[in-house]
Amino acid sequence: MAARALMIQGTGSDVGKSLIVAGLARAFTRRGLRVRPFKPQNMSNNAAVTADGGEIGRAQALQARAARVPASVHMNPVLLKPQSEIGAQVVVQGKVVGNAKAREYQSMKPGLLEAVLDSFARLADTADLVLVEGAGSASEVNLRASDIANMGFARAADVPVVLLGDIDRGGVIASLVGTRAVIDPADAAMIVGFIVNRFRGDPTLFDDGMKTVARHTGWHALGLVPFFDAASKLPAEDALGIPGRGASAAQGSAGVAPGRTRIAVLAYPRIANFDDFDPLRLEPIVDLAFVRPGEAIPGDARLVILPGSKATIADLAALRQAGWDIDLAAHLRRGGHVLGICGGYQMLGRTIADPDGIEGPPATVDGLALLDIDTVLEGEKVLIETAGETVAGAVPFKGYEMHIGRTTHGASAEGGRPLLRLGDGRLDGTSSANGRVSGCYVHGLMTDDRQRRHWLQRIGAPASDLIYEPEIDATLDLLADHLERYIDCDRLLELARPSRVTVPG
Repeated sequence: MAARALMIQGTGSDVGKSLIVAGLARAFTRRGLRVRPFKPQNMSNNAAVTADGGEIGRAQALQARAARVPASVHMNPVLLKPQSEIGAQVVVQGKVVGNAKAREYQSMKPGLLEAVLDSFARLADTADLVLVEGAGSASEVNLRASDIANMGFARAADVPVVLLGDIDRGGVIASLVGTRAVIDPADAAMIVGFIVNRFRGDPTLFDDGMKTVARHTGWHALGLVPFFDAASKLPAEDALGIPGRGASAAQGSAGVAPGRTRIAVLAYPRIANFDDFDPLRLEPIVDLAFVRPGEAIPGDARLVILPGSKATIADLAALRQAGWDIDLAAHLRRGGHVLGICGGYQMLGRTIADPDGIEGPPATVDGLALLDIDTVLEGEKVLIETAGETVAGAVPFKGYEMHIGRTTHGASAEGGRPLLRLGDGRLDGTSSANGRVSGCYVHGLMTDDRQRRHWLQRIGAPASDLIYEPEIDATLDLLADHLERYIDCDRLLELARPSRVTVPG
């Protein structure tokens, strides 16, 4: 029997589509169904390495985990990774195919629909139920002609749609009814029901609201979902998930609570894979501050982290413009520690060269010169899960590599030492002679409980008993419980229907 499919589209960005799909994936998996998540097109610099050697959006990796299956490139066949205000790197079925400005990408989309439908068919061939997540807003009629992410996909694959609105941001009745009013009647006919998300307070006060939407749209009311407080424990999809602007500045003025250790992460404009530091956010002993341009690095931070970047040279310029290079020098004079991951590691070196313009205009720039390394952005992108141990102390780790670039070490006597020894014997990263500045290409170090405790001990923080991975699985189960309580999941399964897309050949 062909797999059934159901698509969750939203009235806007950040209305909770990713979380709803993750929760439903866990709920239906617990019922014994083979569930696969799918998002035709995603735009995010938070990405995950897949078991089949590619990369997809972090949200789809979390949804795969919720469905208890390995992540695959076919779960997110088109991934856009923004590199500037108007351009992005384009990843198709896990592999980089080039860069495109926004207008150029619009002309590419019809050709990408074939890859989208191919990936969808491959997933459906191994599943009982495919849960599809839309992107942005279903009412973006200005982009409808070449759409592959919302109604363009739903119509091409004949997948019924449930529309999700967010009451927490206000205007949810107008958002849902307004979507019905502006979209093409044939698109509106694909929508079989609606869900209102992130409700707070007495749900009976919105009974008339649900009836109003149903009356004006003709769609089934499928659930009023209260705010899920534990959502913050799960990885965020993109930079919208970074704590709000000004939060770290407010924290800096208030000081660190007794018994806690402040760690600062530099949130430059093209920050990537900042979910690397989610485990630190959950640590009861850590006060994690994401520092944005316009804010100073907190003077009481014991560790400053330079995270990954989708445009390393541009973000290095933004770092300097924010005055963070001066703050970092002062931080080190006070005895603080610095850790760079991937692009942040490259920034810590003497030079960064991008001769072919992979991440922006061709250029060679001076780095922060805190490590004796030089980087050239060239070669194939490295996408691999990895494991190993620290060179000093042999502390084990598991993580992944996702980068373009070749980094070489200088020959100075104080050039430092390698930071990590990978399972295949390769050395990765560098630590300064005094051990207070370090960097590496491996993402996910803080997700590994052993490494996280190691780093906390290095900066003089007390030991922690947080076990991160089981915490994520427990939260997914709580989310599934929550959705089954407030959404008519039986009705969702009835509304899902087999797709007419088949695997080519």
